[in-house]
Amino acid sequence: MLRTLLPALAVSLAASAACQASTENNAVKNSVNETAQQYVRLVLAMGEHDEGYVDAYYGPPQWRQQAAEAPPAPAAIAATARQLQAQLPAADEQAATAPDTALEALRVNYLRTQLGALAAYAGRFGSKAPRDFDAEARALYDTAPPRRELSSFDSTLAQLAALLPGDGPLHERVDAFQRQFDIPRAKLPAVFEAAIDACRERTLAHIALPEGESFRLEYVTDQPWSGYNWYEGKAHSLIQVNTDLPVRIDRAIDLGCHEGYPGHHTYNALLESTFVQQRGWVEFSVYPLFSPQSLIAEGSANYGIELAFPGKEKLRFEQEVLYPLAGLDPTTAKRYDEVQALTAELSYARNEIARQYLNGEIDREQAIALSQTYGPTSHSRAEQSVRFIDTYGAYVINYNWGKALVKAYIERDTHSSEQRWQKFSALLASPRLPSDLE
Repeated sequence: MLRTLLPALAVSLAASAACQASTENNAVKNSVNETAQQYVRLVLAMGEHDEGYVDAYYGPPQWRQQAAEAPPAPAAIAATARQLQAQLPAADEQAATAPDTALEALRVNYLRTQLGALAAYAGRFGSKAPRDFDAEARALYDTAPPRRELSSFDSTLAQLAALLPGDGPLHERVDAFQRQFDIPRAKLPAVFEAAIDACRERTLAHIALPEGESFRLEYVTDQPWSGYNWYEGKAHSLIQVNTDLPVRIDRAIDLGCHEGYPGHHTYNALLESTFVQQRGWVEFSVYPLFSPQSLIAEGSANYGIELAFPGKEKLRFEQEVLYPLAGLDPTTAKRYDEVQALTAELSYARNEIARQYLNGEIDREQAIALSQTYGPTSHSRAEQSVRFIDTYGAYVINYNWGKALVKAYIERDTHSSEQRWQKFSALLASPRLPSDLE
């Protein structure tokens, strides 16, 4: 009789353990789902205090309405965000209960990190205390950007000076040369439509996007940025191009890839499809601008330019298609490309200028002057650059340092273009954050 009962007892105990594990797993998931809902509501509430904080939202409309009716004060938002962080399951607890451990762990880490950034931003909101560039970068973007002395860029400036010889200040010579490549205002639509079509075609050859995805293009003025993607949900975006200053020919592909394909439009469409629609993870229905998610978004959008147009393919497409559409001489493209490659090497100088400016080591006029020197660029473009820093602070690191992190992550252990596209696509459709890439 005992031998008869033992197998039945073993089956019963196994079923009981499985039932208990399933119950615990559901409890953890329910807890995370509840935290995710509260996170979304807090982000929307913060958006009522700072209109630029919520970059995109396509969750339940009533949540936005409720946030607008009685938003808690920023200090209360910060305190609640910290409480929610503490309620999330620990890594070992999660590993013991979640069947899809790796993805669930990334989700919880995403929520924990985003909540920390929300608490940091809300806690400082409205403060008159001095800013700290590096502390802001760590708290909001989950990374420690590298430091470089401005003098380290002098050799690049010397190369530019040799390429564009003359008697005037270098920034004047560079600006005078670059002005030859301004796209006439009347030709902007044709140039940008051709550029975005090419970016889209190259992206869709490697990444499957939701059926019916689309965007509309607008030209605007009086903005601190050169281009912006407003993701509106259901795989649709509004892409805006700022025409305060003349738009130069190299920006067509750059903005087409960065704001559209395989940049922000692609990234947001994949997040919505993968997590909001397929898994019901509501935290991905909102995008707080000043958060670690932005480093992934901006870094992948910038890396996406060279992924879509590797090597000299961008230059070739510009010469064959965009220069003629803009009414520019294609034979001048090579030299312009050389100048732009050198100015791109100076992008980290902007981080150092932002660091000194935000830390109070230099004033606004000094920041503009340094931006002219290390741009090198005109006073009006340097002023726009500093206006961006006034508005967005340490966000500047997301473009160059973000690209460097994404590039290193994607190209680690990949040896072909197709492998890189596959890894890039997987990154876009994942909850990975900056610290996951290092």
